[in-house]
Amino acid sequence: MPQTSLTRPPLLVSACLLGQPVRYDGQAKAQPDATLAMLARHFELIPVCPESMGGLPTPRPPAEIVGGSGAQVLAGAAIVRDATGADVTAPFVAGARDALAIARQRQCGHALLKALSPSCGNHEHYDGSFGGVLRPGQGVAAAFLAEAGVRVWNESEIDALIRTAGVPGA
Repeated sequence: MPQTSLTRPPLLVSACLLGQPVRYDGQAKAQPDATLAMLARHFELIPVCPESMGGLPTPRPPAEIVGGSGAQVLAGAAIVRDATGADVTAPFVAGARDALAIARQRQCGHALLKALSPSCGNHEHYDGSFGGVLRPGQGVAAAFLAEAGVRVWNESEIDALIRTAGVPGA
């Protein structure tokens, strides 16, 4: 659909960044009100939580990618394991598929996702040791979205997102 001056481009956003308490610890990571208001002025915000959408409860044990990054999980070469040792790869992949389906349905070219998340991290994520060690790479949903052509950003990249997305009046 062509964008007019009266429409805002759709933006897939991690629900926790919008204040929804869907994180593993039952919390949100909401952005400041001024940031949320600015995003809402420029975009139609479409909240998603791939982990919840994949069927994981809130709260839930923390999870990390073991043996690679999101792309390797999608290829079957790595897994997602929670702190109890349970393999939670299937819900992570299912949630990533659901997030991509929504992105396609709503014609989202961009996504603003939570940094460092095993689902949503766009540059790095925890390494699977549960020791706070980061490794380069995307989370499962971020990798799936990026493979489909959706540009993935995190909460520290909001200004660049607005400039790059070609938002009228930005």
